[in-house]
Amino acid sequence: MSILPQIITNSVIAGAIYSIVAIGFNLIFSTVKFFDIGYGAITAVGGYSVFFLMKTLGVELWISVLAGVVIAGATGYLIYRLVYSPLKKKNASNIVLLLASLGVFIVVQAVIAIFFTSQFQILSTNVGTQNVYNIFGGLITQTQLIILIFAVVLTLVLSFIFKKTKFGKMVKAIGDNEEIAKTVGINTQRVIGIVFTIGSAIAGLAGILVGFNIGIEPTMGMSLLLKGVVASIIGGIGNIYGGIAGGFFLGFVENFGTWGVSGEWKDVIVFTLLIIFLIFKPNGIFNK
Repeated sequence: MSILPQIITNSVIAGAIYSIVAIGFNLIFSTVKFFDIGYGAITAVGGYSVFFLMKTLGVELWISVLAGVVIAGATGYLIYRLVYSPLKKKNASNIVLLLASLGVFIVVQAVIAIFFTSQFQILSTNVGTQNVYNIFGGLITQTQLIILIFAVVLTLVLSFIFKKTKFGKMVKAIGDNEEIAKTVGINTQRVIGIVFTIGSAIAGLAGILVGFNIGIEPTMGMSLLLKGVVASIIGGIGNIYGGIAGGFFLGFVENFGTWGVSGEWKDVIVFTLLIIFLIFKPNGIFNK
């Protein structure tokens, strides 16, 4: 049997994961205009919240997942209010905010490692792995199918929010010019706080889905962050749709690029692709 259908299936699954991460990252970046490295650690917050609720407290699966998303969103909001908002009020530069977000990433990752150790953990051995589907010759588990569904649903929901709601228009206004948005009566601090909450909840969801698919560890956030950022840049940094396109494009290039060679070449291929885009098409597939 040809291995091509399975490579295509793996590419779609990887693309869905990268797209989910890129959606949340692009949402935050398009609003506040700085690279929030701490965003990566929030993915681990979501995964370990579910791990703690399910494995330690014995909470039901779906309640744990919902709570994990909420905890990740709340964590992102608190980080914004306690770290980024005070810095923005002092007119801190994007470099200062970038360094602050790096500090947030290191602190959150260290706290998770202290409480849960650095060992690799499995969220569940009997959720989403028992049902395997054959789609055009490629095998996909129930968890992976759910990941793909969430990527599509998030795209549709955010598209509706930004095109049809007053909140979406306020977010766009802040992204265009925060000072002007203030002068027309938009409560920018409140809106940005909500954006961080939504973006962080999406990051937490990504961490949870990855946890059910392959497992979790405290350092998982850096890998997901890097792939999400690369997908965002390839698709068009700050563009929600660009994040989706970049995520799936990256997933296909990554999997087809390692066809017949060691999987250790994945990162080489990913960052070679990034360099090519930065040199020849720095605005990405879709412009902001």
